[in-house]
Amino acid sequence: MEKKFNSYETLYVVDARLSEEEIKATVEKFTALIAENGTVEEVNEWGKRKLAYPINDLTEGYFVCVTFKSATDFPAELKRIFGISDSILRAMVTVASAKKAAPVAEAAEESAAAEEAAE
Repeated sequence: MEKKFNSYETLYVVDARLSEEEIKATVEKFTALIAENGTVEEVNEWGKRKLAYPINDLTEGYFVCVTFKSATDFPAELKRIFGISDSILRAMVTVASAKKAAPVAEAAEESAAAEEAAE
């Protein structure tokens, strides 16, 4: 039976108390794990940011967003591994939308057209 591949996006928060080398190693570990089980399309390291609310009495975390394609059973395993990793504060994996930027572009075009008509 042929495996079905979907596009996914994961956002995870690494403990900011770790050293830069440990944070880099954690990011590389999870990027390699995703690459072993699928295809990494994009890795965006957002860096240290303030958390919306304290997690384990921490107010800062190192945010990383990864877009990838994998078999449909891998995201559950990835969530499990995130959950047992001490260096990860929070993580989520979602199905990436194919029309992610299209509504924003359409809205911008519509507002530009409305402004021209108003003038």
